Amino acid sequence: MAARPEVQVFSADGKAESKLALPEVFLAPIRPDVVRTVHRDIAKNKRQAQGKFRRAGHQATAESWGTGRAVARIPRAGGGGTHRSGQGAYGNMCRGGHMFSPLKTFRKWHRRVSKDQRRYATVSALAASAVPALVMARGHKVDEVAEMPLVVSGFGKVTKTKEAVKALSALDADEDCARVAATEKFRSGKGGMRNRRYTNRRGPLVVFADADGVASFKNIPGIDTCNVSALNLLQLAPGGHVGRFIVWTKAAFQKLPSIFGGINERSDVKSGYNLPRSVITISDVQRVLSSAEVKKVCRDRVKSTQRYRKASNPFVNKTAMNRLNPNMKVRVGQSKVKAVKKN
Repeated sequence: MAARPEVQVFSADGKAESKLALPEVFLAPIRPDVVRTVHRDIAKNKRQAQGKFRRAGHQATAESWGTGRAVARIPRAGGGGTHRSGQGAYGNMCRGGHMFSPLKTFRKWHRRVSKDQRRYATVSALAASAVPALVMARGHKVDEVAEMPLVVSGFGKVTKTKEAVKALSALDADEDCARVAATEKFRSGKGGMRNRRYTNRRGPLVVFADADGVASFKNIPGIDTCNVSALNLLQLAPGGHVGRFIVWTKAAFQKLPSIFGGINERSDVKSGYNLPRSVITISDVQRVLSSAEVKKVCRDRVKSTQRYRKASNPFVNKTAMNRLNPNMKVRVGQSKVKAVKKN
């Protein structure tokens, strides 16, 4: 991305108009491990506390029979004349009993994520969205898209859904929308009874600065919309996977430098914040180690003068055995003499 200082701006009908400087946020280090960790913790903050009723599994009037009857000491339902009489109760292994380790409302349901980690994950997800290889690896169909990141002007004039579909088709982003429609399927389990019957993949994310014309994109399956001032990691990296296909409006793209600042420049919006630096700028570590700059500050290689002798098996090597047991040579000679005398 450092080799592309400028980004092409396209009109709503797919024609190239002008160019904009690439914001430094797209040069931030891409850390999938940070994104996964922060996404996992943030996603837990939408959960509602739930717990089992305090008397769940204890409706039966049961009491243990004690020892001496050659049966387990589990509480047993009382009464008589029914199949329930004498059956085990209360235990998690019993029919109608309580569950093991029931959920409690005072469980730790939510997770606190520090502000620095959330910002680091956000800029990493943004930087990954500008790498076509990562976008394609996530499953998006962007083979025909002219450029990454995709910046469009003129979305404010789009007022209807059919006009939005036409604009995406002109930008060659409709193939990704078609992929979303093809992956729609019935949700398994009880979700189908709770007004979430279908599941599908995620399509493009339209990021805007003002709400003009963006409402027309909300009826297209798989497309999400987001304000540039409230970028959400759950949308930038769904499932914790970087590389979301993002369509930027021109106004939103121009706001990025003031929101995130640069490596050496402070943000205008976030107090005292500037972008993180990469831990290493050259991925070819072997080239770094063999460079003249590194060799210059390292001492010369010292050749060892000590000669190492290869360990030998004394039961196979006679020289090694004689070294360990000098008397072995004498014993072997004596055994040879005895053998000659016998013959």
